[in-house]
Amino acid sequence: MPAATLKLGAAWMILSATGGAAAVAAVVPPVAPAVLQNKAVPSKKAPQSAMLAVTRAGPRLVASGERGIILLSDDAGVNWRQANVPVQTSLTALRFTDQQRGWAVGHLGTIVHTADGGVSWSLQLDGMRAARLAADGLSASGHPPDQKLAEQFIAEGPDKPFFDVDFSDGLHGYVVGAYNLAFSTGDGGKTWQTLTPRLPNANSLHLYAVRARGDKVFIVGEQGLVLRSRDGGASFEALPSPYKGSFFGLLLTRSGTLLAYGLRGSLYRSSNDGADWQAIATNVGNAIGAAVERDDGSLMLLTHNGGILVSADDGRSFAPHKTGAAAPVAGVAAAPDGALVLATLRGLRRQPTP
Repeated sequence: MPAATLKLGAAWMILSATGGAAAVAAVVPPVAPAVLQNKAVPSKKAPQSAMLAVTRAGPRLVASGERGIILLSDDAGVNWRQANVPVQTSLTALRFTDQQRGWAVGHLGTIVHTADGGVSWSLQLDGMRAARLAADGLSASGHPPDQKLAEQFIAEGPDKPFFDVDFSDGLHGYVVGAYNLAFSTGDGGKTWQTLTPRLPNANSLHLYAVRARGDKVFIVGEQGLVLRSRDGGASFEALPSPYKGSFFGLLLTRSGTLLAYGLRGSLYRSSNDGADWQAIATNVGNAIGAAVERDDGSLMLLTHNGGILVSADDGRSFAPHKTGAAAPVAGVAAAPDGALVLATLRGLRRQPTP
């Protein structure tokens, strides 16, 4: 098992590079780890490495994974080439706002940015700075519990991973991660501000997914946590949750429908910005860990064991199909030619759609 933060579809596993989950809370020296200072190593075997996310940047496909690997494909996922990345941390999520501008986030509080379609990347935030920003924001609240949490952020250093990223436009973006770690930007990532003090998440539950459109921001996470902002992240409210298990992902369709998915095939649909939820039958027992809306409006959900759930009615119902994937699926994108491209723990693979 790679020593990193992996989005496996069935679960997120938070592992430190030195000793597994038990070491996550250990105090680290105030020095940036080597993986935050060294560039990703070029490798011909990179397309067969553990890949954790894949997305579209116009006609181009961009994928990310272990050891800072980011790959590009301009032929619908048939061939891949490696990008220039300044870190060796695992990169768990990707988001592009157009063909040129994109962001990847991941282990050790990493945020990297590209302005050339993914060919080259620069570091915008790392866990050292993220811990300090979070601590400063908590300290400013003046509440004793926040002060204690601020001290904890500093003591633990850059150990916390980011799990997801989304942008409502080229300037306004949001990242979320472990132990209630969350940030926003209003200038395309030139500067980041902590959201942690604004989130009604007293138990510091993990935040697994974020989706934003206009001034609306939705976050889901552990124990059925559902948060919503209607003012661009200035404030958040906790919404009644339809589920007590973990939500691993959130799909916001072009129509405005929300689909929250997670453990044991759990799937819930909202057509009114999360105020009410309807349970959607999936008839699968494996967790759902990835989702995509295709150009034709059909929705695809990927289960941990490689199953596909397909909807042609905006998520009101789903029909099961099988991919035959040989490894757990962590991410999915719709290629320009209509095929699905899967990010799996054994590399990238194309899948003809049902």
